[in-house]
Amino acid sequence: MSLLLSTTKIINNWTDYNGHMNVAFYILVFDKSTEKFLYKFKMGEQSAKTYKKSTMTVESHTTYNKEVKENEEVDIYLSYFNHDKKRLHYKLEMYEKSKNILSATTEVLSLYIDLNIRKVVEFEHDKVKIMDQFIQENKSKFKFDNLQFSNKLKK
Repeated sequence: MSLLLSTTKIINNWTDYNGHMNVAFYILVFDKSTEKFLYKFKMGEQSAKTYKKSTMTVESHTTYNKEVKENEEVDIYLSYFNHDKKRLHYKLEMYEKSKNILSATTEVLSLYIDLNIRKVVEFEHDKVKIMDQFIQENKSKFKFDNLQFSNKLKK
């Protein structure tokens, strides 16, 4: 089983005239959930504010499998994670909670950025160690099928 990151209730402001969550808010829900593991890797909001180092998404692939409606709850899972010296590659899955139905996925490739110079930099050794340990502990839970960006890492 993938790793649960968050549970979110769909609010009215996120829905559109079709009566379901608007495409932009799927990305918002996924992005907010990403902060959970970025914090663990010391690369989240706190890192950006304190050390001026953060990640920026450079490519993503999103699928919309089943619509989500107002007042429904969704669980966001981290279903895959990997990295190289400068990149994060991960995939998230959104499940409608009450029926446990896959609603959407997003696969992301992000770069590690020094915000002082707005350039890509390599991860610090301590961050690599944390990520590698995380991968080792959770690899058996990851799903390796249908990954779009596996060839983008430079290992």
